[in-house]
Amino acid sequence: MERQMEQSWKKAKAVFAAALGPPLVWLVVFFVAPMAIVWAYSFGHNVGLTEISFTGTIANYARALEPLYLKIFVKSAWVAALTTALCLVIGFPVALAITFASQKAKTWLLLLVMLPFWTNLLVRTYALIAVLRTEGYVNQTFEWFWNIGGKVAPLGAYQPLELLHNNFAVILGLVYVHLPFMVLPLYSALDRLDKSLLEASLDLGAGHLRTLFRIVVPLALPGIASGVLITFIPALGAYLTPDLLGGPDSQMIANVIERQFKRANDWPFGAALSFLLMYLTFIAIAVQAMLSKGKKKEGVG
Repeated sequence: MERQMEQSWKKAKAVFAAALGPPLVWLVVFFVAPMAIVWAYSFGHNVGLTEISFTGTIANYARALEPLYLKIFVKSAWVAALTTALCLVIGFPVALAITFASQKAKTWLLLLVMLPFWTNLLVRTYALIAVLRTEGYVNQTFEWFWNIGGKVAPLGAYQPLELLHNNFAVILGLVYVHLPFMVLPLYSALDRLDKSLLEASLDLGAGHLRTLFRIVVPLALPGIASGVLITFIPALGAYLTPDLLGGPDSQMIANVIERQFKRANDWPFGAALSFLLMYLTFIAIAVQAMLSKGKKKEGVG
């Protein structure tokens, strides 16, 4: 009996190793190894146009902490935080509406939320440019209403709104891109709510707003935390949206990193900036995990 169990265990381990092997090799070769090389670059310096010397210096990290780059880091974090807050404010009612919709409507609403993922980000960004540019659809619509008003009272020539190549366009683009990342975790948390708690709250005299803030929001906190995390991190490292929609004063840290690797040809400094961004990401994940652990302990207590 013991021999059969031992043989079964060995066979199970062999099957597990065979199934784990290819993904593990792929992960090491195409993720861990390249990341390790870039990490090593961050401790080196250029000795020529194409040669990097790995000296173990931390000068690149010290340079990354200069006021100029710290200001860009802070601005990137502020833009990402504002994007996340707007996504939460917009996404929570959307997720709530999907949760309480009929089963048929719920399927279509979820499909609409996930539909942007089926289109390339570059295509979506250029579509947003077509909407926001000087001759875009927004300005054309406002001009049409302006001309209608001009028939009643003289208003002068319409001056197009500057909606592109500024911070407004960057934040709008980031919200547009990252909103589904907030809606889906919120819906997942809200869909698991015990609806009888809401009915009990309303039956006991609490209004809809009080029920929302005293019952729904506290029970949805895990989904809110997850949505905030997976929205903030990609927004912090966003490159394409600020590059195409922003102006000279709208660049974020990812754009600075791109310039170091391409135009400046300073790979060690670009690598240091990249890993500082990664360290911030790890810190955000760790803080979220600690907060979730603390809330679980409070719930148990």
